[in-house]
Amino acid sequence: MTTNTENQSNSLDIVKWSVAALLIAAAVIGNQFYADASVVARVAGVVIAFAIAGVIALQTIKGKQALSFAREAHIEVRKVVWPTRQEALNTTFIVLAATAVVALILWGLDAVLLRVVNLITGV
Repeated sequence: MTTNTENQSNSLDIVKWSVAALLIAAAVIGNQFYADASVVARVAGVVIAFAIAGVIALQTIKGKQALSFAREAHIEVRKVVWPTRQEALNTTFIVLAATAVVALILWGLDAVLLRVVNLITGV
């Protein structure tokens, strides 16, 4: 019984994804076909077609999982303690200073190694 229900929902999902893909293809082709029509009308048609395709896609199992994931991610983002402007600036300056120090160390190491190689090879 479970397998039968699973197969029905899977085949129905395939139909839903196919309809969504056809709507998107129709929007793209229609946008090209009516290139001489009003831009506002074409944009409205494409947006509406994409919105309908998105609603259809959200009715599938994968679409419901994606929507659930997005809701959970939104909940987690609200839990984040964002730094203040001053903390962000201080951290940025620390990163810039550390990058400059490492760059100077690597530049000096490169110059020393270049002289060692030149000394050894006689170039």
